[in-house]
Amino acid sequence: MKIKYQLICLLLGMSCFCRITFGSVLDQQRQDFLMAEKMLAQGKEFMFLSLSANLVSYPLYPYLQYQWLKTHLAQTERIKDFLVTYKDTRYAEILRGQWLHYLADNERWEEFVQFYQVADTLAQECQFYWANYKLGHQPQPLPDAMRLWLTGNSLPSECNELMSLLLLSPLLSPELIWQRFDLALKNNNKPLTNSLRYLFDDSNRKTADLWLQIQNKPIIIQYDEFLVDSDLHARMFAYGLEKLMQSDLESAIIVWDTKKSQGYFNIPVVQQIERGLGLALAHARDDRAYDRLNNVSEPDADVSEWKIRAALFALNWPQVNQALAGLSAEEKQKPQWQYWQARALIETGDMQQGHAVYQTLANDRSYYGFMAADAVDKPYEFSDKPVNLLGDDLTVLSEQIDFQVVHEFIALNRDLDAKRQWWFAINKLSNNQRMISAKLAQQWKWDQVAIMTLVKSDYWDDLALRFPLQYASQIQSNAYSMNLEPALIFGLIRQESMLDPNAMSAVGARGLMQIMPETGKEIAHDLNIQWQTVNSLFVPDINIRYGTFYFKRLLNQFDGHFALATAAYNAGPGRVTKWLAIDRPLPADVWVETIPFKETRKYVSSVLAYTIIYQQRLQGKVLKMRELLPDLTQH
Repeated sequence: MKIKYQLICLLLGMSCFCRITFGSVLDQQRQDFLMAEKMLAQGKEFMFLSLSANLVSYPLYPYLQYQWLKTHLAQTERIKDFLVTYKDTRYAEILRGQWLHYLADNERWEEFVQFYQVADTLAQECQFYWANYKLGHQPQPLPDAMRLWLTGNSLPSECNELMSLLLLSPLLSPELIWQRFDLALKNNNKPLTNSLRYLFDDSNRKTADLWLQIQNKPIIIQYDEFLVDSDLHARMFAYGLEKLMQSDLESAIIVWDTKKSQGYFNIPVVQQIERGLGLALAHARDDRAYDRLNNVSEPDADVSEWKIRAALFALNWPQVNQALAGLSAEEKQKPQWQYWQARALIETGDMQQGHAVYQTLANDRSYYGFMAADAVDKPYEFSDKPVNLLGDDLTVLSEQIDFQVVHEFIALNRDLDAKRQWWFAINKLSNNQRMISAKLAQQWKWDQVAIMTLVKSDYWDDLALRFPLQYASQIQSNAYSMNLEPALIFGLIRQESMLDPNAMSAVGARGLMQIMPETGKEIAHDLNIQWQTVNSLFVPDINIRYGTFYFKRLLNQFDGHFALATAAYNAGPGRVTKWLAIDRPLPADVWVETIPFKETRKYVSSVLAYTIIYQQRLQGKVLKMRELLPDLTQH
């Protein structure tokens, strides 16, 4: 092998790159792999094939072959052989998808049908139905076309031929077009709504144009000229009212209360409107929300939960009890609603039963469990039970080929490929094996991956794994410099990034504490530090310093109230200020529970719970949840 490798190097005139080392076989294979990739990129296929022939035993050999085959999709036999030989690899699935696209482009329908799998993309699903139609296996694939038709999303171009059959079919009724038009409007898919309007006859097109006008100017629905005299017009009215709620809730209420007795509204539309108005009032923390939500005869989970929140915000404890009674038996057992049941029982005079509920809930390691423990002066329950490893569990797992591939990508500094391979690998495992793999990720110092893998195994009690202590020195030094408990910063980091220094959100927040670049620039200026680049936010020392400083600033802005500062870290201080516009003192737990944004409610409760857990992990002073949740005064 060494002689052949040196010959190739001499032919390429690259002796300095190809210097043979006498290290491990694996080191040599990595060099050969990198060289083979380079040859492929340069179009030197003979050299690529010569190098790759010596890498059959290397874990990334299937990946290397995939890279060649994806540019040689006409190599039918070699692709079929790859799909059989390496069917258990991640790259078989990827190559098959690319080959199916190639087969469809070349109308090789027999092979397409043979290798198609149900889990493929929507585009390939359309092509599969079309292929069966072309092969005569299915005379008319119209039922499948009708099912795919009912979406508010635009269909991929690969569905055009299938949809053309439906468009020419008598099965495509005006009602089917209206249903999709309605879905497209709700998705705000303007190109699709414009395309669909051309499928109507002149009369229906005028109605569609009116609907589009309502989209831009929903107040149209209040005009006397707008008559609700059919199911279709009732749907248009409900759509317009929903748009109006978003911009002018009071006007929407007046329009509905005026029009509901004047038009043709069937029960489903009435319930849809009452539900929308009730939820909008509840999100606005309006005292009319509870009564409006009571008008919904068949409440779904959202309506049931927001009835509770509406009663909580009004501090109407009898109504809280009534609303809790409307939950399903399963919902009633959740810690969240157990806590509020205990609170409502005590507030309405049933101290004994309320304290009994608290006593049971205090055994739960959660935001609600910790608050319940405070209510009955019980110590917090942490239930720390590390994953039990037997003998060589980690070694056996790491030697599986899927995890060897992960390890090779890590060795080559290809983090994204490594993580993609990791998730592919653990999806094949049992829950018990996933627990072991979470410990393997922990060993590799992949904190975020370890946490997420343990979640997939449905195991929650290994606290060292779920709440790692990496970056402890930086977190502690920055926290102490700001007169903060380090557990608070750990709680924020755990929620923001799961301790992944390279985390980046969809909107561009970066690093451990997920700092936006503009915020980073502002913080650097306030700290009198020269701003570097956006990528500096991926540096743990910088990110932790900036994030801790920013949280302290929010804490000062909200008078030292941890829950408010935490909410502001997630949703912005402007929104929190708006949510603080209350006309009476309010318990902080009620304020958190009635935050309009589900994401922020979950964020605050998680960070506060994680803070308590990290306080225990750090073995610091005993921090109580009640200290993080002082009552709010009138604003």
